[in-house]
Amino acid sequence: MKRIFIIVFILTMVFMPSVSMLAQTDHDGIEVSMSGMVLSIVGGNVHIVSANGEVMEVFNLTGTKVASIRIDSDDKTFALNLPKGCYLVKVGKIVRKISVQ
Repeated sequence: MKRIFIIVFILTMVFMPSVSMLAQTDHDGIEVSMSGMVLSIVGGNVHIVSANGEVMEVFNLTGTKVASIRIDSDDKTFALNLPKGCYLVKVGKIVRKISVQ
């Protein structure tokens, strides 16, 4: 199952370069999607605005879900207490790669 996820992920990244047009990236690590949701990641903290009712999922690079948090307000900050490494954070249609040091 993990192999299939990795293959699909790689193929998606190679053959769908237009996916990055779904969000605009600022140099400060802030993304604004077309729906108005703002996702910013600074260090081990994730700040989310306008995502009430969404679910934030965190995956390691092998595709294993390491955290799943329901967002219950319009302005929320989460501290991710994860071991060092790279992770994928998904909220709605926004997916960001983060590095925990």
